[in-house]
Amino acid sequence: MKTKHRWSRALLTFASLLLATLSAHAQSPVFRVDPYWPKPLPHNWILGQVGGISVDAQDNIWVFQRPRSLTDDEKGAALDPPRSKCCVPAPSVLVFNPSGDVVKSWGGPGENLGYDWPLQEHGILVDGKGFVWLSGNGKGDNMVLKFTVDGKFVKQTGKSGPLTTSADLGQFGQVADLEFDRQANEIYAADGYGNHRVAVLDGDTGEIKRVWGAYGKPPTDDNLPAYNPDSPQFANPVHCITLGKDGLVYVCDRTNNRVQVFGKDGSFVRQFVFDPHTRGPGSAWGLAFSPLDKKQNYFVLIDGTDNVVQTIRRRDGAVVGGFGRPGRNAGDFHFVHVGKFDSRGNFYTGEVDTGKRLQKWAPVE
Repeated sequence: MKTKHRWSRALLTFASLLLATLSAHAQSPVFRVDPYWPKPLPHNWILGQVGGISVDAQDNIWVFQRPRSLTDDEKGAALDPPRSKCCVPAPSVLVFNPSGDVVKSWGGPGENLGYDWPLQEHGILVDGKGFVWLSGNGKGDNMVLKFTVDGKFVKQTGKSGPLTTSADLGQFGQVADLEFDRQANEIYAADGYGNHRVAVLDGDTGEIKRVWGAYGKPPTDDNLPAYNPDSPQFANPVHCITLGKDGLVYVCDRTNNRVQVFGKDGSFVRQFVFDPHTRGPGSAWGLAFSPLDKKQNYFVLIDGTDNVVQTIRRRDGAVVGGFGRPGRNAGDFHFVHVGKFDSRGNFYTGEVDTGKRLQKWAPVE
C-alpha cells in the first residue's frame, strides 16, 4: 500500500508540474511570421544590414540600415560602369508604414553637412517629440546625432574620433541602442561597443547627465574576459536598453550572456543569465515588451548567435517559448540583431552579417 501511495503521489506531482508548464506556455506570447512584409523597396533599392529599429506613435517602422555593408554584386547597378540591372543602396533611414510601404527616407554617408555621419549605422530612436536620434558602432563613432523626422540636422553630442574612457561625460563610446523616458524627458543609451556603461542623456540637449556600469557601480574599462555572467564589468557590447512599466531599466550585456536590471538612478536590482555557455557574439542581443501583455509578465529576448527569439517570464527569467531558427527561409534568422513591437503587438526584426533582412511577426490569438 505504501508503494502504491508513493506512486500516486509521484504521479500527482508530475501532473501538477506538467499542468504548470503547459499553462505557462499557453499564456506566453506566440507569434507567426508574415512572409509578405515588407513590400519590395522602390527605386531599385536594396537593404543592407539592419543596425536599428524604432516604432513611432503611428506604428510606422523606422529602420537604420547600412548601405556600405552591401557587396558589389548586391549593389551592381550603382557601380561605374554598372555591372547589373540591380541594385542601388537604399538611404540609411527608411520608414515603413504598417502595410510595408516605404513612406519616407533620408540620410547616409556623404550627405552630412556640419556633423559626423556614423561609419556604421546602429541605434535609432524616434522620441515622439518630432525628433530622431541616431548612433553608430563603427571605429570612432563616439557621438549621438539628433535630427527632425524629415532628416534636418539639429544637434550632435560627442564627436568622431579616438575612444576615451567610460568616465568621460563629454563623449560616447559607440552607442548601440537608445530608449526614451518621456516622463523624465531623458534618453537612455547602451554605451556600448567601446565604453562599458549606461549613459543617461537630457532629452532636449543630448548632454550626458549620469552613467553607471555593471551592478550599478562606476564604469571601468579593465581588459576582462567575456562570457562571464559574474563579471564585475559590462563586456562589449552593451547592446540593448529597455524601460519597463515597473520603472526599471533592462540592459543587455551581450557577450556576458546576461541581462542586468536597474532602477533609473542606476541602483542594481537583479540579473538574468541566458545560455551562459554561448560563445561568439553572446546570447543577449535585444529585449522588448509586448503592448498586449499589459502587466509585462513576459519579455522577448533576441539571441543573434543561436538565431532565436525567446519568450522569457519576467519574474524568474524562465524561458517559456520562442520562435526562429538559423536559416534563410521566412521565419528563419541569420544574425537576428534587433527587434521592436508596434502598438498592436506585431514584432519587427532586423538581421546583420549576410542576413540583411526585415521580418514581421504577428501575434497569434
